[in-house]
Amino acid sequence: MSQLKKGALLSYLSIILTNIVGLVLTPFIIHKLGDAEYGLYTLIGAFVGYISVLDFGLNNAIIRFVAKYQAEGDKKGEQNFLAISMWIYGAISLLVVLLGVALYFSLDVMFGDSLTDSEIGKAKIMFILLVFNMAITLPGGAFSAICSAYEHFVFPRMVNILRYLVRSLLVVGLLLLGGDAIGLVVLDTLMNLMVILFNSYYVLKKLRVTFKLHKFEMGFVKQIFSYSIWIFVFAIVQQFQLRGGQVIIGIKLDSVSVAIYAVGILLGNYYSSFSGAISSVFLPRATQMMVANASGAELTSMMVRIGRLSLIVLLAILGAFILFGQQFILLWVGSTYHIAWKIGLVIMLAYTIPLAQNFANSLLEANNKFYFKALVYLLFITLGTILGWFLIDSLGILGVTYGIVLGWLIALVVVNVYYSRKLKLNILTFFKGLLKRILPTFLIILIIGSFIRELPGTGWLNFGIKNILFLAIYALFMYLFAINSSEKTIIIDLLKDLVLKFKWQVKS
Repeated sequence: MSQLKKGALLSYLSIILTNIVGLVLTPFIIHKLGDAEYGLYTLIGAFVGYISVLDFGLNNAIIRFVAKYQAEGDKKGEQNFLAISMWIYGAISLLVVLLGVALYFSLDVMFGDSLTDSEIGKAKIMFILLVFNMAITLPGGAFSAICSAYEHFVFPRMVNILRYLVRSLLVVGLLLLGGDAIGLVVLDTLMNLMVILFNSYYVLKKLRVTFKLHKFEMGFVKQIFSYSIWIFVFAIVQQFQLRGGQVIIGIKLDSVSVAIYAVGILLGNYYSSFSGAISSVFLPRATQMMVANASGAELTSMMVRIGRLSLIVLLAILGAFILFGQQFILLWVGSTYHIAWKIGLVIMLAYTIPLAQNFANSLLEANNKFYFKALVYLLFITLGTILGWFLIDSLGILGVTYGIVLGWLIALVVVNVYYSRKLKLNILTFFKGLLKRILPTFLIILIIGSFIRELPGTGWLNFGIKNILFLAIYALFMYLFAINSSEKTIIIDLLKDLVLKFKWQVKS
């Protein structure tokens, strides 16, 4: 099995484990911390998330430039690039600390009207710890990026899987022993440090990557930033998109409302991560196609192939959430969080097409044209966030969601026009290929699923039976009526590889 297939497979395994663990742990954490402290925990995490964008897109730059040097066989250029990158990361870590100190003294002013004195005291401690976490995590991410550039996806993903499993056990133990939100932040910091150590060892010893400064040129630094700065801008957009609502709610409402919104955002994040598992392994491949001057038809064909595989996975989750999401929320975190279903559903619906188009992001990065998308999304997500600030007064938590999502959808339309004109992508061909047979099959499955939803009963067993029936029908109908022969071959080959690997492990 190739590194690409293994990487995508392990990404899905990691995502499934992460999501299952998150779904199990979230109500446990809420129960142990309480609604208010859980809301505080997510609020400060969201606030510090704005600092996390200060990697300036360097991780993506590492993937792009190292893959380029690999394709050109320029080892010296690669060594020099990586050495300069680490110097830049050192400067960024210092900037993170300085910005963190400045923001630390603003917490009283920003949240003084919505948080109690006790909550602000805890918030300050968590903020300091999270800033330190960011200062070490940002440069540490370079090692994972190097693995991706070398198309060695297996090891870093295995490390992530191990981290989630170990963290889950430690979180349970910590909270059972009376730990609080501050303890969770300390635990996450230590786990991130361990991941960095493992990945750095693999890069230096297994891949034998060297960081050697042959020549420091400001012109080269400018070249790096001319690429990565737009990844940075888009990262700011994503922080607005995902965390801006939490900060607005934290300022205008209270910590319990933040907790409710955070659950909806969490579900949206879980949804988007399933598509990212496929697209994340294709940036090096996109760079190679750009270096080889692939035609617009070839790029469109690749985008359709990746998009269809992503969409098949996404619609399974979306369909189940449409039909059984309300029941899930009530069973999972209780009736207090019932609005989280609407928040999660709106986010999932808005995310579906952009997630199926993730390969276009890789093409933009590989072609050094990411600036347009970054600027468009920055403009419209900012306007959407401002709209959400006003809508919250009349629509409550949902108003923030509607405002941000509206900005997202307008930006999507503008960016698709750009894909067509500047990347040589045939967007009409893409959508025809993407939705061919999949959309009508999905609608039929939803109709059948609506009858499954009416099966009498309550509780987790009833919920599980309904979902199993739905997913079985989904898999059968998609296989028979929606996917094409090449997609069936991919699925069959993947299943064969898994069976052979399982048999080999049993024999050994």
